Amino acid sequence: MAPRPVPPARAVGTAALTALLLASGTACGGQDKAPTAEVAQPSPARDRIGTLSVHNAQGPRACTASVVHSPGRNLLVTAAHCVQNQRVGLLDGLVFTPGYRNGYSPYGTWQVQSITVHPRWAEEDDPDYDVAFVTVRPVDGRQVEDAVGGNQIGTGQGFGLAVSVTGYPNDSDEPITCSVRTRSQSSTQERFDCGGYTDGTSGSPWVTGDGAVVGVIGGYQEGGETPGTSYSVAFDQRIADLYRKATT
Repeated sequence: MAPRPVPPARAVGTAALTALLLASGTACGGQDKAPTAEVAQPSPARDRIGTLSVHNAQGPRACTASVVHSPGRNLLVTAAHCVQNQRVGLLDGLVFTPGYRNGYSPYGTWQVQSITVHPRWAEEDDPDYDVAFVTVRPVDGRQVEDAVGGNQIGTGQGFGLAVSVTGYPNDSDEPITCSVRTRSQSSTQERFDCGGYTDGTSGSPWVTGDGAVVGVIGGYQEGGETPGTSYSVAFDQRIADLYRKATT
């Protein structure tokens, strides 16, 4: 489907955001499994990852997102349930803050402009299509990819990949990260096991050593019901097609 424009930022009720997060199924509760994620040290590659929050960097957190390369140089990838679901609809007023850490926003905040989700997600919250591409508005005439760079979208690479997964738990002002290997959950879903991925980490990118995003926390159980196991839609032809729609 074509990108859907997001209305200008307006007051978003706490109840609406709470409902979105409760419906999101981001990993929470349960027992952590070894290994456990550690605080992510700053790096240029990790500065492409940031928070999705309401109105400003210190506003209520929704999820994690990251910059991916696009012709418009203004594109993020995250989980679809981070920005829209059947219960709440489209969550507006979102901003992206790349490299956020301890109250500091080194690259400023970038207002969400439009989203692209698959019709199967828009119509029925199908967990096999829990991925969204999000454009952000320029800041002072500069696109977000010009500020922090962008990773490539990697599709058709299968399972068993070594990846790093960096994201922002809602209860922390620093990102966490874990180096893991992906596994098959089903023909359309993948998973990894590492503790610490609690509320807020949905949308965290799964990045290979050569800088390709091959998953985002979401999909089955909208990311996972415990912080020790996380899921993603398999990045296959469906995601390649969705990316193409988001960039044309």
